This record gives sequence, structure tokens and C-alpha cells, in this order.
Amino acid sequence: MTEYFDLTPQRLRHVLGHFASGLTVITAATDNGPAGFTCQSFSSLSLEPALVSFSPARSSSTWPQLRNAGRFTVNILRAEHQHLAAQFARSGTDKFAGVDYSESPLGNPVLDQALAWVDCELHQEYDGGDHTIVVGAVRALGARDGAEPLLFFKGRYFEGVEAPARRLEQVA
Repeated sequence: MTEYFDLTPQRLRHVLGHFASGLTVITAATDNGPAGFTCQSFSSLSLEPALVSFSPARSSSTWPQLRNAGRFTVNILRAEHQHLAAQFARSGTDKFAGVDYSESPLGNPVLDQALAWVDCELHQEYDGGDHTIVVGAVRALGARDGAEPLLFFKGRYFEGVEAPARRLEQVA
């Protein structure tokens, strides 16, 4: 029975890894050039007003640069972008080496061929333990049809969805 109350970081990572998530790269134009990092803790927060959230680790050396810029773009990765997820997860390297991108309406890097992108201004930050909960006010966005998402499940990448999901009817 003690396993049910095992709240060690290792056990949390194992159990919570059973929740599949998409992968994003959060980018911004900073005083030192383009900066970004891989983030899987992204979600829609509110439709009115239009808000999204994500949670960088407090140990992130990149998030403070993006915070100082006051704006950022969430790039939702396509199935074939495992290499970008890995590249932007590394510390101490030129994360934009060999990466093609264009400028968003707010001036942030939008990765070429991203499945979708969401351009935001920093709205608020909250304490989230060993992470920071960031809320962004959406200012512009775009999506590409005909591509599959890059998913992360139980510590592994999954390229797209093998079977189309049944669309759920909205309950009034």
C-alpha cells in the first residue's frame, strides 16, 4: 500500500508520464538574439480573454531571457520535429543553429513548419513549486492543416496519432 503514497520525484515522473502531451518550443527575440526552450507543459487557459499557460523549470536559464523580453511565441511541434524538441532542450548550445524561422507579428521566432504557433505578451507569473506558471495573453496565432502532432508519452516521442479520434459532441 505504501506505493500509493510514494510522492518522490521519480514516482511522480513515472505516474504522470502516463499523461500524453504535445511538445512545444517557446521562443522570443531577446537582446542577445533569438532564444527558446522545449516545453511540454503547455495548455489553453481561457478563451475570453484569450490566455495560454506553460510552466518552465525554475532552473531554466532561458526563461529569464524570455521573461525580460515580455513576449514569446509558443511553437507547437509537428510529428517529424523530434530533432527540434531535442535541440531546444539542450543547455549551453546555439539552439537556433540550422533552424529556419520567420518573425511573428510581435517579432518572435516562429519555427518554419510548426504545426501551430501562438504569439503572446507576458500576462502573469505564479509560483509553481520547482516550476513557474506563466500566463500569456494571446495576440496572434496560426495553424497548418494536414500535419500530425509530436506527442510525448512515458518518456518517449510519438509521431502523430495512428487512428483518428472520434469527435466528441459538445454537451450543452
